Amino acid sequence: MPAFERAIELGYRYLETDVRATSDGVLLAFHDQKLERVTDLGGDIAELPYTEVAKARIAGREPIPLLEDVLGAWPRARLNIDVKAENAIAPLTEALRRTNAWHRVCVTSFSSRRLRHVRARMRLLAGHDVCTALGPRGVAALRGYSLARPLGLPLRAAAAGAPCAQVPYRLGRAPFITASFLAGAHSLGLKVHAWTVNDATEMERLLDLGVDGIITDDIDALRDIMNARGLWATAAP
Repeated sequence: MPAFERAIELGYRYLETDVRATSDGVLLAFHDQKLERVTDLGGDIAELPYTEVAKARIAGREPIPLLEDVLGAWPRARLNIDVKAENAIAPLTEALRRTNAWHRVCVTSFSSRRLRHVRARMRLLAGHDVCTALGPRGVAALRGYSLARPLGLPLRAAAAGAPCAQVPYRLGRAPFITASFLAGAHSLGLKVHAWTVNDATEMERLLDLGVDGIITDDIDALRDIMNARGLWATAAP
């Protein structure tokens, strides 16, 4: 929670987190499948009840936040939420329904199936369409489209209901986001968000190209760069 709070204090209004669910369906704002890398406890989150996971402390200090606590603490912030496992889908859609936060989130995943399930369950529970990014198939089609425009028709089908593509800024040494990739996405009305960009030079390159969003751990560097470009007041009203 202190990390989210600091981002808000700096002026950010878009937060990014992953979600995982405990064995009894409590939804956490947490990336790892297991506790041991960043907390003082061990074990697979999906196999542990929340009473056990609640004892874990990140870096030995901070408890793992619940997604609902993040949504509730900053009701004007928008959240990008990466669904890391199938068992997190039902708790996520329930949390969005209970908090009425469906209109201020964008859901993403490395699984196209998970994204379909989130959309379908949200419509069933609350009668709302929730924003989702392109799934892996859509991203692959978009990359192909940027190289060979005739693939545009299958891409439009894959992109139904998704206003954005969230992609790595590079694969190995090769840039993934290029001028042609952005042009292809923008021609289809899709915004492009780059992850996870912690290098200031890459931030500058991507902004020069016209990327629509940057996901970063280095929130100070990104704010300084956008401020120097006169973009910060627009980005964080």
